[in-house]
Amino acid sequence: MEAIRQLRWQLGRDAVCVHLTYVPYLKAADELKTKPTQHSVKELQGMGIQPDILVLRTERHLDDALRLKVASFCNVSLECVVQSEDMASIYEVPVSMQMQGLDAAILRKIGIPVGETPAMKPWRNFLGGWRRATREINIGLVGKYDLQDAYKSIRESLHLASIYNNVKAKLHFISSEEITEENVAEKLEGLAGIIICPGFGQRGIEGKIVAAKHTRTHNIPTFGICLGMQMMVIEFARNVLGYEDANSSEMDNQTEHNVIDMMEEQKSVTQMGGTMRLGAYDCELTEGSRACEAYGSQWSMVNGQWSIKERHRHRYEFNNRYKEEYEKGGMKCVGINPGTNLVEIVEIPSLRWYIGTQFHPEYSSTVLHPHPLFMSFIKACI
Repeated sequence: MEAIRQLRWQLGRDAVCVHLTYVPYLKAADELKTKPTQHSVKELQGMGIQPDILVLRTERHLDDALRLKVASFCNVSLECVVQSEDMASIYEVPVSMQMQGLDAAILRKIGIPVGETPAMKPWRNFLGGWRRATREINIGLVGKYDLQDAYKSIRESLHLASIYNNVKAKLHFISSEEITEENVAEKLEGLAGIIICPGFGQRGIEGKIVAAKHTRTHNIPTFGICLGMQMMVIEFARNVLGYEDANSSEMDNQTEHNVIDMMEEQKSVTQMGGTMRLGAYDCELTEGSRACEAYGSQWSMVNGQWSIKERHRHRYEFNNRYKEEYEKGGMKCVGINPGTNLVEIVEIPSLRWYIGTQFHPEYSSTVLHPHPLFMSFIKACI
């Protein structure tokens, strides 16, 4: 709060304070209450901060009389009191804000000329596609975090890619802790595709391995992300390469076949965070692979190689000692980091769509540019 106060003092008109408040609706009285907003602004004023713009979060539409009341009690002009009403989709909120003139109000506050209102055509086209899409496809998320916002970026990436494929993704969470060889067929029944989700730690990994085996042997489109990719690699080692004890050294540091392991240069690092591979890294794609086809024109040619750059957040890697065996067995390493030779993408070309990525493609998927791997995955599911 003090930093905000000082910033406003130093920058003057070049800084704008936008304050978001909640306007509760009391059903029994059929009333919207502005007192919390008034109190919140008063508290800020006591700290030396005067909000320039108020955004009122509400479940019911606010009429002009109520907005005028808030404006007069909070020393804010009426055009600077904007409501953020519940919408059918979160992606409708920016359009609603623009219709109320929030962008223009901010420009005027900063002293920038208000030009022509942007058409936001690509964004509106996306919303049109979202409204038109009626067919549903069922996608399963195999993971261990059964929370509404768990795997949020993956969920949104699937929704976005679905809209651009003229369908709506209906997502089903399947707890990997509950999946067994006996019930996996029942758990995954009726699903057009499976995401094997990322995560850390031992809990729920055996269920992910069982799910990966089922989707591989039944040719169900499967997308493994980070730990999900590692579980696909372990499953392949156990059931195709014949290494029954294959595992990640993260889960079992005594395993003889550590097909997932920490890089040698990481093992001497004692600070836990220092062993993680974070941020964007280059990845060279094998021409003709399904992953390469998925990226289409969204790559660049670097030193004669098709190259992409993707974001990472993990600690353990594919163990290159086994790379040749995997290639012979049918799981191809089609994405390689050129600097470290680390495997970034694996796939089984003989299946409809069976791809694992060590990186997190969901980190770079946006409304106007859904990630090509999610786009390709949804196409396979359709």
